[in-house]
Amino acid sequence: MVANVPATQQVKKNGLLSKLKSMGPGAIITASFIGPGTVTTATRAGAGFGYAILWAVIFSIIATIVLQEMSARLGVVSKKGLGEAIHDQFKQPLLKFASIWLVIISIGVGCAAYISGDLMGTSLGISTLTNIPAHIVSPFIGVAILFLGLSGSYKLIEKLMIFLVIIMSVTFITTMMVVKPDIGAVFAGAFIPSIPTGSIIMIIALVGTTVVPYNFFIHSSMVQERWTQVSDLKEARWDTIISICIGGLITAAVLITAASTMMGMEVTSVADLSIQLEPLFGSWAKVFIAIGIFAAGFSSAIASPLGAAVAISSVLKWEGGMKNKKFKMVFSGVIIIGIITSAIGFSPLDVLLAAQALNGILLPIVAIYLFMIMNNKQLLGDQRNSTLLNVIGAIVILIAIFLGGYSLVDAVQVYL
Repeated sequence: MVANVPATQQVKKNGLLSKLKSMGPGAIITASFIGPGTVTTATRAGAGFGYAILWAVIFSIIATIVLQEMSARLGVVSKKGLGEAIHDQFKQPLLKFASIWLVIISIGVGCAAYISGDLMGTSLGISTLTNIPAHIVSPFIGVAILFLGLSGSYKLIEKLMIFLVIIMSVTFITTMMVVKPDIGAVFAGAFIPSIPTGSIIMIIALVGTTVVPYNFFIHSSMVQERWTQVSDLKEARWDTIISICIGGLITAAVLITAASTMMGMEVTSVADLSIQLEPLFGSWAKVFIAIGIFAAGFSSAIASPLGAAVAISSVLKWEGGMKNKKFKMVFSGVIIIGIITSAIGFSPLDVLLAAQALNGILLPIVAIYLFMIMNNKQLLGDQRNSTLLNVIGAIVILIAIFLGGYSLVDAVQVYL
């Protein structure tokens, strides 16, 4: 005879299950920002500064949740993507024109510049196991992503991104647990902010690889594929919070693993992590890390052309979503650039520096646009930002302005 389960426990269980089942658009955002850049940055942060700047990961996750919740709420309530909302926000022709083209140029150039690195990062996972050069593998991965985009299926991309998030979670979190980090030091690094000498650039990098401007456009558009009523907001919020927290846990796991096994070492590639794990995993160390690197790279390589296509189609008010031919043309154009540049082993330094500078300007500007729109009573009614959210949002925007300015100055100095 099976004992009866108390109703309160059933409610809690069903509540937890329903929250996990609500994961969808938020998982796309997580899969987007956990790319080769994030994994490499977290590895270098752990190897260079131990657990000391783990707090920066927590801050970046809080900031991302705040901004992405606004993006999701915008999409569900207004039935508009961020690009469309920016288009409609301004009536003055010159301001409208400038806003539209700032989004098109900045997002388009940024995604096109970084897609080569995303494909090469994905290929690194396969190259680590097969010794086939990354520039040979990357075009095949690019073609696979091209066909994925041309399918026009949001559901397919959502399921694939959720699968990749699961793979990354299992890989990197399990690795962190196996290395048995110093729990006391982990908590100190997470909750007692410190800025060790020489760590400021790494702190900015950790935040910058998590708070990604084009994800605001992706989120506000993708939620409309899943939720259509204001009553769905609670589910959309849980999707955002749970998904992004999982992403933060993955980033933290990579940093903690590196801090536990590579402290003081110079990191040239995230693949170096597998060497330090061989005493624990043996010959499986390389396989384990390669799978994680591949998942991180593949998810980010999907997000780059997706972000460009969503942002541009939204701000130009193209209808039809992912099935629109113009949407597919933008997606294809970005991924083809990545296929060509990664195949010839081309490292577009000047373009990357320009993209870094543009993104440095774009992050605070897009955050300000989002903030303005989220206070539009005519558009959002009772679902516009509360006073508390405005205060939190203002703090995040001020920090975004600092990060953006620093990123811009850093890019100009490197270029000069």
